Amino acid sequence: MNSSCENEYFVREDAERIRRLAHTLRKQLEAAERERQRALHWMRCPRCGIEMREVAYRGMLVDVCVGCRGIFLDEGELAHLVHPRAPGVMTGILNWFRQELKG
Repeated sequence: MNSSCENEYFVREDAERIRRLAHTLRKQLEAAERERQRALHWMRCPRCGIEMREVAYRGMLVDVCVGCRGIFLDEGELAHLVHPRAPGVMTGILNWFRQELKG
């Protein structure tokens, strides 16, 4: 009786070990596929697939497609274009006048 309990225990342990190994292997394969896809599409235009180049614009680098001339922004770049972090002198002067008119 004791031998059958031991056998059952080891069968369950082996099954659990195999399940963990399969899970780890699956995660590694998924990560490798994501990396392969990223490398395949890195700096390629999402519209036409042609190479893109980084171009300096208003203190940041934007991605411009060599083929279709599309302009693509990374996360946070649109907000930077709409609301620049460092306002220019003219913005400061206009804000000062706005405060004077309100007050």
